[in-house]
This record gives sequence, structure tokens and C-alpha cells, in this order.
Amino acid sequence: MDESQTNQNPKSGYKQSIPPYMKAISGSFGGVMEACCLQPIDVIKTRLQLDTKGNYKGIIHCGATVSRTEGVRALWKGMTPFATHLTFKYALRMGSNAVLQSAFKDSTTGSLSNQGRVLAGFGAGVLEALLIVTPFEVVKIRLQQQKGLSPELFKYKGPIHCARTIIHEEGIFGLWAGAAPTVMRNGTNQAAMFTAKNAFDVILWKKHEGDQKVLQPWQSMISGFLAGTAGPICTGPFDVVKTRLMAQSRDGGELKYKGMIHAIQTIYAEEGLQALWKGLLPRLMRIPPGQAIMWAVADQIIGLYERRYIYSAAL
Repeated sequence: MDESQTNQNPKSGYKQSIPPYMKAISGSFGGVMEACCLQPIDVIKTRLQLDTKGNYKGIIHCGATVSRTEGVRALWKGMTPFATHLTFKYALRMGSNAVLQSAFKDSTTGSLSNQGRVLAGFGAGVLEALLIVTPFEVVKIRLQQQKGLSPELFKYKGPIHCARTIIHEEGIFGLWAGAAPTVMRNGTNQAAMFTAKNAFDVILWKKHEGDQKVLQPWQSMISGFLAGTAGPICTGPFDVVKTRLMAQSRDGGELKYKGMIHAIQTIYAEEGLQALWKGLLPRLMRIPPGQAIMWAVADQIIGLYERRYIYSAAL
């Protein structure tokens, strides 16, 4: 379903919107399913982005090396914070986007312009970056970068211990390391994703707002997959910088990267331009399939609500 899916009220002529809380619920269920399926790709992406010495030769080599040296379960490192953060992130993203879209709609017709859709998506991305994504990803990345077969030797024993250690050693704002590139990445991603999802629904399936048509899961997956491809290409440098800033700690004294701009300049000077797109392929392997899974679940939940509480009530 399109994020601004509305339904015509035959009595008033005004388009009746799906409640934001239903969008939030549909997103949270989609996030759980996505996390379970795609966590190994996220672990590989993080390891590749943190590999400054060329230890990994590519996606397959990285995955095989992690499995061989640390066990297959290592590919699901950070699963708890990843699944929790996806659940809350999608709930906030879908819910806040619905609220913002309502604010940008024409007060008379209930229609939403493309500019309003872009702004609502960007706003939802900024909110999720500051409130959910940054602290959860700091913990997730610190857990994922730990290498070895002996958990008792790890600095961080689990997500809660990791968060407590970061707060103790770096202060509460240590959980918001890399917030600036995360805001830029997520804001741009969601502006592109919500706009593209609506466009692909119209182009591929003739799905328009308020037409009472519910997409099949495979249709939602195709639209979601295509909508999820543009963001990673555009925001690759922000994602690499975010990962580097989140991964560094004060164990060795001074921090290598002083902020987003300094990190971009340092990575470019030391590793070349292409290093700013490290991990792009695993991101493309994770984000578009993740959006496909999420939208397949979310669209069905929203469709069920529409059929039961909106379409039937209008009859």
C-alpha cells in the first residue's frame, strides 16, 4: 500500500486516512520479519566497512571467514539490538510519516503533493535517526566488530552491558556517535523510499490512493524492492562515515575521526574515493530485500484493516 493511502468517504467527499497507529503497527511487524531474514548481511556489511587492512576479499569471503573463525552464529551477532531497533524504527517511521503526510495534505480534498510526500519522508527519517537508529546502531556496531571465538574475552558481553559501558566510558552522548551522518542518511533514504514506493505502485500496478485496491504480497515486494535501491547508492558515504564514527571508542586515547566532515576527508585521503562506498553491495543485498519483506507484511496488515474497518463501514 502507498504510505499516503486514503479512502474516499462517500458521504463527505473527503478522503479517509489510515490511522497513524495502524501504519506504526504494520511497520513494526514488517521490521521483525526483516531482521530475522537479513541479519547476516548486515554483519558482513559492518565488517567490510570496518576493514581498513583488506582482510576480507568480498562479501562471500567475509561471510565464510566469519563463519569459519567465529562460528555460524557470529553472523547473527547484534541480533537483539538489530531486531529491537528495526521494530521501533519502522513503527516510528511509518507512524510519523503518516502524521506528517496528514499535515501536508490539502485541507479540502485530502490529496498529497509530491513535495509534501518528500518532506514527510525526510522528516520521518530524521526522527527515526535521532530517537531510534543512532543509539541502537552504536550498540549493534560495537557488538558486531568484536572478533574471536571466546565470548568471555569480548569487551562487550551483550547489548545492555555494551550500552552501560559506552555511557560509563564516553558519557550518554557516546550512544549518539555518528548522529549527523545518520540523520543525513535516513532523511534522504526515507524521502526517496516513500516517494518511489508510491510511484512504483502507480506505474506497475495502477494502484492509486483511495481506489480500494489491495496489492498482493508479491506486488508489494516488487515495489518495495525497487523503492529501496536508490537510497543506498546516494547515501553510501554517510553510511560508511556513520559506521566509522560509531565504531571508534576512547580506548586508545584520542578519537581518530573528529566528526562527519573530518571523517569524510580522512577516509578519502587515506583510502581513496571508493572507500566512501565500502559495503555498498551488501547494503544493496540487504536494504531492497528488507524493504520488500517489510512492505509485503505492512501492506497486508493495512489492507486487512481497510477491508474490515473502512470499506465495510462505508457500505
